[in-house]
Amino acid sequence: MKKMEKKKRVIVGVVVAILAVAAVTALCITKTPAPAPKQTLILSTTTSLYDTGLLDYLKPIFDEKYNAELHIVYAGTGKALEYGMRGDVDVLAVHDRVREDKFIADGYGINRRCFAYNYFAIVGPESDPAGIKGMTAEDAFRTIKEKGTNNSAVKFVSRGDQSGTHAREQVIWKMAGFDYGAIRNSTGGWYIEAGSGMGPTLVMASEKSAYTLTDVGTFLAFKGQINLVPLVEKGDALLNVYAVMAVNPEKHPYTNITMANNFINFLISNETQQMIGEFGVKEYGTPLFYPLGGGKCKELGCPTWEECAKPAMYEKS
Repeated sequence: MKKMEKKKRVIVGVVVAILAVAAVTALCITKTPAPAPKQTLILSTTTSLYDTGLLDYLKPIFDEKYNAELHIVYAGTGKALEYGMRGDVDVLAVHDRVREDKFIADGYGINRRCFAYNYFAIVGPESDPAGIKGMTAEDAFRTIKEKGTNNSAVKFVSRGDQSGTHAREQVIWKMAGFDYGAIRNSTGGWYIEAGSGMGPTLVMASEKSAYTLTDVGTFLAFKGQINLVPLVEKGDALLNVYAVMAVNPEKHPYTNITMANNFINFLISNETQQMIGEFGVKEYGTPLFYPLGGGKCKELGCPTWEECAKPAMYEKS
């Protein structure tokens, strides 16, 4: 009888020990849940935001804040918008207002917000063979065309890639009184199409001692690799505004509109706007981009400045 009671006590002890271990294990599991999987966000954007390194700088901050995995596809604005139209991406950051407005009007985009700006500049060899220094952008283009026709030392390298910079170049040619189709078909070899991003275009222009149109941010980032100097930097035609917008989920239901709106709101937040304004200052002595918060969008004449000040949201219609 005593042996049986002793055996029972041993069994009870073992059971209690097992239950205790199970309880502790359950507590541990409760206290350390598995982390939520990261949500993927695909962004298509212009090459100038790649060449300057701005988005690569902001990416880890956004990823950590929103438990996201931001994938960035760099292309010219035209190609970036094409990806958006196909629904290949969730969000876009580009710089061509005319095509952005059409993208939204055609139902492909929503929640456009301006988030940064800088300026375009016409750069060229320090010798300035066409003598354009200090001119307006349209006078400079007119002079380059006239002198390039008769002087083999005067050349112009175009992006030629349907980017935002290429679109602005075409606008300036029109302001100068020329048909862009005629410019492209000019004889004499003074007009050259690179068909590539801003960085490679600057390198090509430097190698050919040619002029080109560039955004100032990319020029500063490549300044140490090229032999070009800014020659035309002033005028309304050279303002360069960057905007972000989500792909419309009613056109493409499988896009990640929630995370796209998170990214838009991240870019226009006070904290990120400050980071944008400080980016590049330590290395280049000046910002590569200027923030558009605090009413600056209105000052620059943005026709949708009131919308740009609002957080991005989406309610299914």
